[in-house]
Amino acid sequence: MHVQPDFVSMFERDLDRNAANHVPLTPTAFLRRAAQVFPDRIAVIHGERRYTYREVWERSTRFASALERSGIKPGDTVSILAPNIPAMIEAHYAVPMVGAVLNPINIRLDASTVAFILSHAEAKVLLVDTEFADLAAAALQLLDDPVLVVDIDDLGTGRGIGTLDYESLVESGDPAFECRAPADEWEALLLSYTSGTTGDPKGVVYHHRGAYVNALANVAVWRISGTPVYLWTLPIFHSLGWCFPWTIPLMGGVQVCLRKIDPGQVFELIRRHGVTHMAGAPIVLQMLIEAASAGTETIEGPVRVMTAASPPPASVIERIEAMGFETLHVYGLTEVFGPAVVSEPQDYWADLSVEERARIKARQGVAYPTVEAMDVLDPETMRPVPRDGSTMGEVMIRSNTVMKGYLKNRAASDAVFRDGWFHTGDIAVVYPDGYIELKDRSKDVIISGGENISSIEIEQVLYRLPQVANAAVVAMPHRKWGEAPCAFVEMRNDAGELTEADIIDHCRENLAKFKVPGRVVFGPIPKTATGKIQKFLLREKAALLQQ
Repeated sequence: MHVQPDFVSMFERDLDRNAANHVPLTPTAFLRRAAQVFPDRIAVIHGERRYTYREVWERSTRFASALERSGIKPGDTVSILAPNIPAMIEAHYAVPMVGAVLNPINIRLDASTVAFILSHAEAKVLLVDTEFADLAAAALQLLDDPVLVVDIDDLGTGRGIGTLDYESLVESGDPAFECRAPADEWEALLLSYTSGTTGDPKGVVYHHRGAYVNALANVAVWRISGTPVYLWTLPIFHSLGWCFPWTIPLMGGVQVCLRKIDPGQVFELIRRHGVTHMAGAPIVLQMLIEAASAGTETIEGPVRVMTAASPPPASVIERIEAMGFETLHVYGLTEVFGPAVVSEPQDYWADLSVEERARIKARQGVAYPTVEAMDVLDPETMRPVPRDGSTMGEVMIRSNTVMKGYLKNRAASDAVFRDGWFHTGDIAVVYPDGYIELKDRSKDVIISGGENISSIEIEQVLYRLPQVANAAVVAMPHRKWGEAPCAFVEMRNDAGELTEADIIDHCRENLAKFKVPGRVVFGPIPKTATGKIQKFLLREKAALLQQ
């Protein structure tokens, strides 16, 4: 049938979008609804403090009002340097509700990097927890433009560096303030900076739509029901806290704050508040295992823990589940609003041995339910790799939960958005069941005599040794083969004797000859604030070694 060029379907005539049938999505709506439906339910716990949903909504509204009175307008950047405290949660609502963009900053960065972020983000306001006053002060001295500094005296130290106090600022706001909703869900919501291991950090710009969608997806993949009690063992400043500042209010749940990871305190808060959910990197799980091995810490009921940031060793999953935790392994990046892939449990897994179930759970898995497409492609041909569990390619994602792009960096944005996909830079294989398993970052693949070696494969073998707490493998120079694996090993506190020869012999029994590390270096392994091993530092050390 011939169709006229100007043909318009009857389903597109006189059926326009309007304020009644098309409302831009924003995750701030979840708090507004929770305050209406559960006004007297506890929303946030911090030490002895308790805030109901009515109080959190009012505090966030006052905060937004005070920001506007201070001159903040839509499109401005409001930065915050703070741990997991109530003010950090409130900022995830108040700042967007005035149309501004929130910029959480990693509290473990050095002053020059913090200064770069504040300058690059063109921050108008900096909220600073007083524990990090010295860091903030040093960073501010490096700036050319003034920034309004607001002190958050969560610890009651009284040693702020700002001109305003957070609690006074909140109190000065109007509780009847008419909060701004985005005119377009593509508007910027939050700005988070990557680690910048190979140069200045890149500013990842998130949109309202992606945060709303991923917050919903968290409920689906974790099968959250009832009233969850979520313990903040994941830094909120890391990848929007995986969208949980919005997921938990969506379910009318409780957020339990935690300034820093202390295994004893984690166990105590789990028992005291009946924690049902928590999240964090494998290093957090390892810390809990270490504490439990001393025989001093236990939990009574199952606690569901979502883990990501780096591939968890199967041995860690096996040990943490033996303690009463139920793990859900996810995978994502800063650029995709946190988790985008999940090791979706299958019914038949219940019939597997403990060891086999732990091994299969350690795979990254399949796409989140709200991710349009995720695949492992050959980056040269852009064709899917065979589903054989051995052919490696690059993980690529297409989704409403991919960032807008990198702030002021069109070249970097274009590079990762090639051919209609977000290129993650992560190397993986796909199994016949469609589940993917990471093998390396593209920059971490070791090429020895023309053979590609997965550092993760070697690390998994190292973690089978009960004495090993942390392990990392990088390339070191080799006179004949170009590169060879070099293993860095951090021993458990209660570990017995383990020599370099012992580890190499163990690897020879479990790996092909060309994959066996040529050297083993013992000692502490450097990590980021989110538990990621800083391989660039290890590569610098390994570069000084040679076989």
